[in-house]
Amino acid sequence: MDPLLFLVLGISCCLLLSFWKQSSQKRHLPPGPTPLPIIGNILQIDVKDVSKSLSNLSKVYGPVFTVYLGMKPTVVLHGYEAVKEALINFGEEFSARGSFPVAERATNGNGIVSSNGKKWKTIRRFSLMTLRNFGMGKRSIEDRVLEEAHCLVEELRKSNASPCDPTFILCCAPCNVICSIVFQHRFDYRDPHFLSIMEKLNENFSILSSPWLQLCNAFPVILDYFPGSHNKLFKNIDFIKNYVFEKTKEHQASLDISNPRDFIDCFLIKMEQEKHNKDLEFTFENLTITAADLFAAGTETTSTTLRYALLLLLKHPEVMAKAQEEIERVIGRHRSPCMQDRSNMPYMDALVHEVQRFIDLVPLNLPHAVTRDIKFRNYIIPKGTTIITSLTSVLHDEREFPNAKVFDPDHFLDESGKFKKSDYFMAFSAGKRSCAGESLARMELFLFLTTILQKFNLKSVVDPKDLDTTPVANGLTSVPPSYKLCFVPV
Repeated sequence: MDPLLFLVLGISCCLLLSFWKQSSQKRHLPPGPTPLPIIGNILQIDVKDVSKSLSNLSKVYGPVFTVYLGMKPTVVLHGYEAVKEALINFGEEFSARGSFPVAERATNGNGIVSSNGKKWKTIRRFSLMTLRNFGMGKRSIEDRVLEEAHCLVEELRKSNASPCDPTFILCCAPCNVICSIVFQHRFDYRDPHFLSIMEKLNENFSILSSPWLQLCNAFPVILDYFPGSHNKLFKNIDFIKNYVFEKTKEHQASLDISNPRDFIDCFLIKMEQEKHNKDLEFTFENLTITAADLFAAGTETTSTTLRYALLLLLKHPEVMAKAQEEIERVIGRHRSPCMQDRSNMPYMDALVHEVQRFIDLVPLNLPHAVTRDIKFRNYIIPKGTTIITSLTSVLHDEREFPNAKVFDPDHFLDESGKFKKSDYFMAFSAGKRSCAGESLARMELFLFLTTILQKFNLKSVVDPKDLDTTPVANGLTSVPPSYKLCFVPV
């Protein structure tokens, strides 16, 4: 047979098979745009801003619709009612981790973020219990955060009110809090090894939010056969995993079963207790990935939120002035803030919530999947189908937050100026897959921001009107543009 004819026949068969598979899958799924063979709906989606593309599709197909990112169907849930119904009302059924090829390649299904089934439940339950035992949400962790806030202030003073990029300084503070919990160790902000880790974490955050990585997740074959930034991502992840592994070996050599020092010690003790368990969830590989998950997630999400917060305060000096007036009135200039102050500081509380709402850090959440065939709003969603829950559509809902595109702490204040809770505040997601470190992140954001505003006036190096707060990347996460500012001591 002529080679060219053979090639044409082969491609035709692949296209027909793809079309047949998509047609059979679509029978009971929610409606959506007609997919092309193999590439699905990728041409109808802007990989630079997937969230915006899906919001536009929701205007045509409603709050529950199907798109094909490649050959596999993905069900998109848009709007508070649909997201709440899935993650809260059907929490168990929507609790699996959806297709995330890049993360799966890096973790091999271990850790907290990418695992599924019994392994995920076991490791998440253990991690939450261990973090709680070490004081997450209690005084001991608060002391660690306040100690780090003091170190952060001292480091910012060294800038001598000169223009500086706050990226790495703001990354160091939450990272040191996590390090103290996971490794029982904090670093000096000038430590070159520490700065190297910070650089890799920051770089990975940007890569994960790039259009290229969105294509890699849609077409995993890219990961094996094409060059690109995904290779840098995996190299950085291996560096962090190796660092955690070396720390684990050090802990193993000095382990005292009767006196666990940190998360790694607790995991090693659990490994010894479970070594005869045939399921063997507690392994060195799982420890390494779980600790790396806590390390990376607990650092970059909080530091990026802090970085975005300072940019928004520069852009809105009237908001900064109100917050500083409240800090002066409630705390003063010499006493350190504490979590008990939050109940007496509604504006600062609202400010932190508004930052998280406005920046919409993880626009489409991490992908979920259904654990069984389920009937959802008269559609049949097969077991294993990937689910995208649009957190943007919840956090920027105009009915709950009038002028949602405007940064305004009043979104979380009632008419009398008291803090107003909102069920639409899903910055940490919701349900069984919500952020495991939510209480720690809330504490860090409040205490770090309050401490910075207590000790410094923030001065922009350009006219605030010229500051752009539009994210430079909007894939997995919203990455703020780079900027410089001056920390002027009060």
